[in-house]
Amino acid sequence: MHPLTTITTAVGLAGLSTALLMNQAMAVNTSADILVSNAVAADAQTVSITAEMPKNKELSSDVSIDANQQTAANMADTVSPVTNAEADENVSMASRVAPNPEQQLMNSRKSTRLLNKFLPVIPYHTENLPAIAQHVNNASWKNGGKINRVIGAKLQALLNWHQHGVGTVDGYWGKNTRKAMQAFQKAQGLKVTQSLDEATWQALNKNTMLSTQPVLVSYTLTDNDVHIKTVEIPTTAVEKSKLEGMYYESLIEGLAEKFRMDESYLRFLNPKATFVSGESITVYNPSRANATPVSRVVADKTSQTLYAYDDKGKLIASYPTTVGSTATPSPTGKHTIKVKVHEPNYTYTSPEGSKYILPPGPNNPVGSVWIGLSEPSYGIHGSPDPSRISRQASAGCVRLTNWDALTLLSTISDEATVEFI
Repeated sequence: MHPLTTITTAVGLAGLSTALLMNQAMAVNTSADILVSNAVAADAQTVSITAEMPKNKELSSDVSIDANQQTAANMADTVSPVTNAEADENVSMASRVAPNPEQQLMNSRKSTRLLNKFLPVIPYHTENLPAIAQHVNNASWKNGGKINRVIGAKLQALLNWHQHGVGTVDGYWGKNTRKAMQAFQKAQGLKVTQSLDEATWQALNKNTMLSTQPVLVSYTLTDNDVHIKTVEIPTTAVEKSKLEGMYYESLIEGLAEKFRMDESYLRFLNPKATFVSGESITVYNPSRANATPVSRVVADKTSQTLYAYDDKGKLIASYPTTVGSTATPSPTGKHTIKVKVHEPNYTYTSPEGSKYILPPGPNNPVGSVWIGLSEPSYGIHGSPDPSRISRQASAGCVRLTNWDALTLLSTISDEATVEFI
């Protein structure tokens, strides 16, 4: 087995812009399985890209991401190793030949393997569910009815299960839920509305395999769930650079992200929980993420939504996002994928030129994922603040929840186009 050629990447920001350092041989052709972790580039070519600090964890000066590719040998359970020549040939051929059914099947299998690694299906049970969970699971909206928190949770689940993300599940009708509903309507050829209507509700419930799933379930906490590393994230880059990792700040934060919930909703559903190993808690059932390979994504600056399409141009998923701001707009036009980074470092450069490497972790300024684009200074990445997605400005990049970013990392092809409109 031959590992993929090792590349190292580093993303540097001047103010709020960054520079990606990558091996020159890979700057043109990047293999399909570049999932990198954390080391500093030693011999690299500079390509400029942009990232941004989340508002409530903001740093005031230059920042960068440093990362190093995992070898195929280390990822044997995830991807099939290829040689350098094979990688170059695959990329070259993909640019000239449309995928055949066998290639599409291979891509789908690879996406599934990656999703099983990053976002495994979570086991649950439905015994002794509390009354609130039973109400949500049995909820049915009537035409003209209000969307209370019971109906809201059911609606958010149905939209998520149809691969139109609502961000953090909290049961409330809000901007991200409305955007997900409109993306679903668009995908189904329905009239796009500002509020829920009968045709949309019927379409959401048409697939009984989805509509009969329980929205709220019981999950038994394990030692791995509760014995996680946590850290208090300091305010300065100097102190952040001394951390072993930018882990969750609390067990509740970690569990909320595991189940793609708002922290307050998790507490609301479990008012008496002590969150210890062996305890059953009530959680949202995230079901399965999209596993269909993505050939094109469109970042809509107006709706603050990222639309994902397959190789036939079918809309297969959408994600709420933060795309640029008035002060720091995103680019326009079409671009391509240049690098995919899992668990990136983030390097802060002070006005005096001192560099401080912020370690990987879910509370890293760009979350758990960096997908760098051919347009210098721009990329798609995760976020340490999932509840603020599409409710904040960005410095031009496309910011997603960590779980949506991991889904896209697992499914987007190297030949995919990224279009800003």
